[in-house]
Amino acid sequence: MATLSLLSKSYYIVFVLSLSFIGSFPCLDDQREALLEFRDLLFGELMTDNSTDMFLGGLETWNSSSECCQWALVECNSQQVTGLNLYSVFPTLGKTSTVLAPIFRIKTLMSLDISYNSIQVPGNQISGRIPLSILQLRKLEVLNLQNNSFSLEIPADIGSLVNLTTLDLSKNRLSGEIPSSIRKMRKLETLQLENNMLSGEFPTWLFDLKEMKKLHLGGNKLAWNNNLAIEPKCKLSSLSLRSCSVKGQIPSWISNQTDLIYLDLSENDLEGDFPQWLAERNLGTIILSDNKLTGSLPSQLFQSRNLSVLALSRNKFSGELPEINTASIMVLLLSENNFSGPLPKSISNIHRLLLLDLSKNSFSGNEFPAFGPDSLIAFVDVSSNNFSGKVPSDFGLFTVMLSLSQNGFYGPLPENFSNLIMLEHLDLHDNNISGEFPAFFSQMSSLQVLNLRNNSIKGSISNDLSSLSSLRILDLSNNYLKGEIPQSLGNLTGMIETPDAPLTLSEIFKFPVEIHDLIVNWKKAKQGLSIRNRISIHFWTCQRTGKIPISFGDLESVETLDLSRNSLDGEIPGTFSKLLELNYLDLSNKKLGGKIPGGPQMDTLVDPKMYANNSGLCGVQIEVPCEEDLVRPGPPLRKKQEPMYSWIATGVGYPVGFLSSTAVMYVLGYFKLHRRITVGGTFVVP
Repeated sequence: MATLSLLSKSYYIVFVLSLSFIGSFPCLDDQREALLEFRDLLFGELMTDNSTDMFLGGLETWNSSSECCQWALVECNSQQVTGLNLYSVFPTLGKTSTVLAPIFRIKTLMSLDISYNSIQVPGNQISGRIPLSILQLRKLEVLNLQNNSFSLEIPADIGSLVNLTTLDLSKNRLSGEIPSSIRKMRKLETLQLENNMLSGEFPTWLFDLKEMKKLHLGGNKLAWNNNLAIEPKCKLSSLSLRSCSVKGQIPSWISNQTDLIYLDLSENDLEGDFPQWLAERNLGTIILSDNKLTGSLPSQLFQSRNLSVLALSRNKFSGELPEINTASIMVLLLSENNFSGPLPKSISNIHRLLLLDLSKNSFSGNEFPAFGPDSLIAFVDVSSNNFSGKVPSDFGLFTVMLSLSQNGFYGPLPENFSNLIMLEHLDLHDNNISGEFPAFFSQMSSLQVLNLRNNSIKGSISNDLSSLSSLRILDLSNNYLKGEIPQSLGNLTGMIETPDAPLTLSEIFKFPVEIHDLIVNWKKAKQGLSIRNRISIHFWTCQRTGKIPISFGDLESVETLDLSRNSLDGEIPGTFSKLLELNYLDLSNKKLGGKIPGGPQMDTLVDPKMYANNSGLCGVQIEVPCEEDLVRPGPPLRKKQEPMYSWIATGVGYPVGFLSSTAVMYVLGYFKLHRRITVGGTFVVP
C-alpha cells in the first residue's frame, strides 16, 4: 500500500512537471530572431532590451532574454510560432510594408492579423503592392491586412494559400481585377475585399466556393452582370454587394440563402417593392440605402426578433410606418423617403434603439412619441418633416444629439431639456418656438451645438450662457432677442481652444454594426456624423443693441461669426485680428464705423457683402482708405509776391505739382489704379 501511495505521488509530480513544461518550450531561434528584427524595424531606437517600462501595445514583452512563445500577441504550438495578432499595434507610426519582411520568414504561421496599422506605400520603391513573400506562408489559415495602404493589384497567385479560411484585404487601395486563383481556396469561408478600387466584372464564380459564409465586396468599381442566373453552392451568412451596379428588383436567389443574417445592397440601382420574403427572413442587418425602391414597408418587417439595423435612407418608400412589435432594433435609418402620417407610439418602446433618423420625410402629427428616461436612444434626427404640437422633450438621459428642426413645433422651450445632461447637439431651427430665451441652457454643460435660428424667441441672452465651456456652434439668428450681447460670451472656451477631431461612427458606436456613410443632415450639407463639426456664432436679426463685445476677439477658434441685421454700432474691436480660424464674417446692415481691423485672417475676408450698409467703415478689405492712412500734403511754401499773376503759370503748375505728388504717393504704395475718392472737392488718389 505504501509503495502504491509513493507511486501515485510520483505520477502526480511527473504530471505537474509536464503541465508546467507545456508552453515553455524554447521557441526556434530563427523565429525569435525574426520577431526581434520586426520589433527593431518597427520602433528603432524607441525600444531596446532594457526598455520594458515602455508600453508598446504588447511588443514591450518581446526581448531576447525570454522565450518568444511567452510574449504577448504571439501564439505557439510546441516550439513553433503559429499566430501573430498585431491588430492596431502601430497605427500612428506610418510604417511601410518593408517592416513586415521578417514576419514572412516564419513559415509556420497559420494566423496573421496586421489590420488597422495604416501601413503605407514605400515614397523610393517601384510599387506598394502586397509583398509577394507573403505567398511563402503556405500554412496560413487567417490573413487579415485590412485598413492599411496597400496598393496595386492583389497578387495573382494569392490562391496558392490554399489553407486560408479567412482573407481580409478591405479598406486598402487595391486595384485591378479579383484574381481567378482564389478559386483554388476551397477552404475559404470569409472573403472581405470592401472599400478598395477593384474593377472588372463581378466574379460570380465566388458563389461556387462551397465553404463561403461571409462575402463582402462592396465599395469597389465592380460591375454586376445582371443577365446571369446565379445559383450559389454556398450558404452565406453575410453578404455585401454595395455599389456593385446591381439593377432591377432585389435578386430572388438571395431568398434561398436561409442562413443569411447580414445583407448590404446599398448604393445600387434597385427598384420595386420591399420583398415579402425579405421581411419574413429575420435578418439581423438590412441595408438598402441609396436605391430606387418604392411602396410601403411590410408589417412583418417590424415583428422580427433579430432585426438590429434597418437602413433604408434615400429611396422612394412611402406610406405610414406599421406598428413596431420588436425590441431588438438598435439603428433605424429611414431619411429622405416619402413616408407620411404619424409615428407609431410603439417606436418609443424599442428599448435597444440607439439611433433614429427619420429626417426629410412627410411624417406628421401633434403628439410625438415619448421616450422614457431609461431609454438608450442617443441620436435622434426628425428634421424636415411636418410634425407639430409642443416641442417634444421626453427623451432618454443618454441622448447626445437631438435635431427637431424644420417642423411646426410651437410654444416655449421645455424646461426638462435641462435633464438631458449628456446632450451635445440641439437643433430646433425653423420652427414656431416662442417665449423667453430660457435660463436653463446654462445647466446643459455638455452642449456643443445650439441652433435656434428662425423662431420667435424673445427676451435677452443671459450672462450664464458663457458657462457652456463646450459650446462650439451658437446660432440665435432671426429671433426677437433684444438688449446687448453679453461680454461674457467671449469666455466660451469651446470657441477659444482648438477643437478636437470630429467623432467618427466607429468611435460613437461600440457594437459590431457595419454601416457605410451614415448621413446626418446639417445645414443642408451631407457630411459624416460629426458632433464637433464647426465653430460658429450667429446673432442675425436678433435686435441686439450696443457695441460688439471686445471679448469676441478672444474666441480664437471661431470659424463663423454672423452679427448681421442688428442695431450694433461703434467700431469693430481690434481684437478681431486674433481670430485666425475665421472664414466667414457678416457685419452687414449696422451702424458700424472706423477701421476694419487687419490681421493674417481678417485681411483675407474681402467680400464687400460682409460689411455692406455700414457707411462709416474703411479699410483694405473694402478698398476704402482710412483717413489716418492717407498722405497729407505739407504746408504751402511762401513765395515772393509776383508783380503779375499768370493764369498760364497756374494752369501749368497745378498739373505738374499734381503729377509730382502722385509719383511720390505711388512710390509710398498709396496709388491704386482706376480709383479716385473726392475729399472736400479735391481729388485724392489713395
